[in-house]
Amino acid sequence: MAKESSAKSGSSKGAQNKTDQTKNKSSGSSSESQKQKSQTSSASGINYNDTHWSWGVFLLILVLGVGTRFYKVEEPDHVCWDETHFGKMGSWYINRTFFFDVHPPLGKMMIGAFGYLTGYNGTFPFESPGQKYNETKYVGMRVCCTALGSMLVPLTYLTVWEMTESTSAACLAAAFILFDVGLLTLTQYILLDPILLFFISGSVYTSVKFYTYRNTPFTFVWWTWLVLSGVFIACAISVKFVGLFTVLYIGFRTIYELWEILGDLTKPITYTMKHFIARAMCLIALPIALYVTFFYIHLAVLNRSGNGDGFYSSAFQSQLIGNPLYNASMPREVAYGAMISLKSQRTGGGYLHSHWHLYPEGVGAKQQQITTYAHKDDNNKWIIKKFDEPAPKLDNKSAPIELIKNGDLIRLEHIVTKRNLHTHRIPAPVTKKQWQVTGYGENGTGDANDVWRIEVLGGKPGDHINVVSSRLRFFHQLQNCILSGTGKQLPKWAYEQMEVSCSPNHRDVRKSTYWNIEENHFPRLPNVSFQVHAPNFIEKLVESHTIMFEGNAGLKPKEGEVTSRPWQWPINYRGQYFSGSTYRIYLLGNPIIWWANLALLPLFAVIYIYHAWKEQRGYEENVDIKAARDKTVTVCGWLFVGWALHYLPFYTMGRVLYFHHYFPALLFSSMLSAVIIDYFIRLLISTVSFLKDNGFFHVMYGLTLSTVAYSFYLFAPLSYGTSGPLAVEENSTMHGLKWLDSWEF
Repeated sequence: MAKESSAKSGSSKGAQNKTDQTKNKSSGSSSESQKQKSQTSSASGINYNDTHWSWGVFLLILVLGVGTRFYKVEEPDHVCWDETHFGKMGSWYINRTFFFDVHPPLGKMMIGAFGYLTGYNGTFPFESPGQKYNETKYVGMRVCCTALGSMLVPLTYLTVWEMTESTSAACLAAAFILFDVGLLTLTQYILLDPILLFFISGSVYTSVKFYTYRNTPFTFVWWTWLVLSGVFIACAISVKFVGLFTVLYIGFRTIYELWEILGDLTKPITYTMKHFIARAMCLIALPIALYVTFFYIHLAVLNRSGNGDGFYSSAFQSQLIGNPLYNASMPREVAYGAMISLKSQRTGGGYLHSHWHLYPEGVGAKQQQITTYAHKDDNNKWIIKKFDEPAPKLDNKSAPIELIKNGDLIRLEHIVTKRNLHTHRIPAPVTKKQWQVTGYGENGTGDANDVWRIEVLGGKPGDHINVVSSRLRFFHQLQNCILSGTGKQLPKWAYEQMEVSCSPNHRDVRKSTYWNIEENHFPRLPNVSFQVHAPNFIEKLVESHTIMFEGNAGLKPKEGEVTSRPWQWPINYRGQYFSGSTYRIYLLGNPIIWWANLALLPLFAVIYIYHAWKEQRGYEENVDIKAARDKTVTVCGWLFVGWALHYLPFYTMGRVLYFHHYFPALLFSSMLSAVIIDYFIRLLISTVSFLKDNGFFHVMYGLTLSTVAYSFYLFAPLSYGTSGPLAVEENSTMHGLKWLDSWEF
């Protein structure tokens, strides 16, 4: 007991005097750690932590990273995998054409800028994977994405070196990134992933580097690394929302740093507050400002109408050049006989739509389909008329003009097919607890199930209906249900458009039951400019995010698309084809590295528990061994947190997931594996005397590096491209490497 108390008392005093032990970055390591390093150096014959040696290794790593990534970067000369999406979006930035995507804009803006600066004119259609580029200048976009991807290797080296001050650990970590064929494949194409991974790696490195200057706060270099950290996390979350996990990781590190500062009893509380304010400015305010700036640029550049207009509100669309609502003028109020379009106010909701096709046999009544459709179309247009009279002719100037009022009974006639909006007590195709909505009748003549009561949210009886600003609900007069754009996707027989139903739940106040009139054609009423509905930037920003979040959550796999579940990723269960033609490219992790990472994760847990047990019991042990284990547990603890934050949240997501979502977590697990391997090699050298002078260090590191390098040599054709027979055939160059039946190369 006395021994344990003494140990705990000593650790308490050590915590109080911790910040006085060193005055600059170079003196951050303990004397015990320095002894261990010198022992390892003498054992190997080389001082692996010498500055010149470390920078020499770094330059070698940099050259290898660039060389392996840029090799065959122009091949194949056709569209690969998601280049069909992100190359197309880059083209739209060049052409300033508006589109909808579930990701923030920075990565796509950078792809567009890469293409523009390297001579690409934005005209290639990027229609589908396998499409030949021919004379298109696509290589510049690939090269720029690859350049960022190649920086993962040196950034990993620098990050681990700053965390451990071990050149051997940093070299191992960089090698695991360098020789991973999955990372090689993912960073050679026109994709968001190399950009995202670069900013994630940069965020981690700048945060770690900033921490090394903790003993020289508020100096120029301290501020520089703090600001850079804020810039990188802003860029990470501006490429994909996965960057939010990186923001959380940096946030946890920041809380830990502030907790350390608060524990320094030699400094007043105001000193801690100064640190908090500095970090709040650079890691909260600055990233938010940059993120909003990127969106401002995005919305300013994409000012022309495109195929994404329909996902946004009528007011938003009115600001897009070429959209029917841009500089449009139309009557503010709606009269009987007007030709209108109705837009669902559900986030990303489309237009009330119909076409000649009928519901198929076995799907309710075999009547005309009613859907919502996100794009502009003549099939979105309806005539609004009284429930008991035909619609007045628009060119009949003698007919009285009668404005529609809140509470009126109406019919909606589809202009193209001349059928009325109709419902009955038959379950809807997807939402079975609601009623089917159809198009019914001939030449505008139907039955009593075509009658709807129009109501304005917050309106008084007799209030007129206004374009855009009136939020409308349509109550069916007989079935007593509410017209609803559910947002559920219909099968291919409805061209995968969205379901429209009639909800019997009157307390359903979701946006799916609200509509607004967007187009209003009635030449006998005076027109007003649509500009009165124009939203400001903040309103556009909020609407964009609402639509992006809902779109992201609602992503579903396309027919025949290869998806995966999070449990499959760490075990490298199944890869993903990038090019499936005669020139095949297959995204798959290096199995030696991935399975080693998987094995070393639980080993870290064992080390952590063993370390915590010894600390709690206060055991006396060799000072050098304890110092090495302390540092290893601290470094690996942070890397484990990074891996968990970038991996475990995917188990909670309902959206479609893909194999490439694991690669940010892979960066952390690869660094963790390198630190653990380095720790055990050094531990053996320190504890087994005969290993110190017989080249054990060289043998173990040489064996580790040669194993991952050889495995890279074996599996590199998956990244650089293969042709000929598949791996299952004996005459294939990859025969014998299909170690799992689930691998498809």
